[in-house]
Amino acid sequence: MIVMIGGLVVVVGLLVTRFYGSGPDMPTSIDLPDGTTATAFTRGDDWYAVVTADNQILIFDALTGQIKKTIAID
Repeated sequence: MIVMIGGLVVVVGLLVTRFYGSGPDMPTSIDLPDGTTATAFTRGDDWYAVVTADNQILIFDALTGQIKKTIAID
């Protein structure tokens, strides 16, 4: 019984430290082109992407915040 309680404490401790960690760095703001509305966001290691309401994917450099590539969705 003591081993079971100890195991439960360890599992809860691991869950708490995992979920309440610092997490990834997120941009505080994103400068979208005029008239563009964001509908989705995703992040990679050195980039982040915004899907827009006019069916485009804007890929930004994570360090500079500048648009690296624009992809039209057909």
